[in-house]
Amino acid sequence: MTLGVAHMEGNIAVLDCVREAVPPFAPSEICEQFADVLKTYKVRSITGDRYAGEWPPEQFGRNGIQYEASELTKSEIYQELLPLLNSRTVALLENDRLQRQLLSLERRTFRGGRDAIDHPRGGRDDLANAVAGALVMAQSAPSIAVMKRGPINYPPSWGAVA
Repeated sequence: MTLGVAHMEGNIAVLDCVREAVPPFAPSEICEQFADVLKTYKVRSITGDRYAGEWPPEQFGRNGIQYEASELTKSEIYQELLPLLNSRTVALLENDRLQRQLLSLERRTFRGGRDAIDHPRGGRDDLANAVAGALVMAQSAPSIAVMKRGPINYPPSWGAVA
């Protein structure tokens, strides 16, 4: 389970925080811990993947965080992140595991010309997915982030979990 928090500074999406829970762990405890982290950034609403159905929205809701399922697939999020990385309009934190996951992502083209970006067989991309989601969301809708963030005297932030 992973968490990424990002905000906008001018035209740069800045990664504020990244967290990862490595099994074994109690998922409900991690949701509580992640909710505590999100609250320090004044984030009250997050977007995450559809993994585990209604369980994440329920668990985060118990901890005062609204959970919305992403409209974008993981591959679509990575496709949105690529031009942001290439144009240097994102600022990442130094994290070796995150860097390895981002660098290992692979683009595959399927019949019919559909592209998909994902981790290699046997690989992991949980950190990359949460961070990409937070950065893409911050970059694509900063005005919405202000409404979701809370007091305007803080930079607007987005939270994403994977």
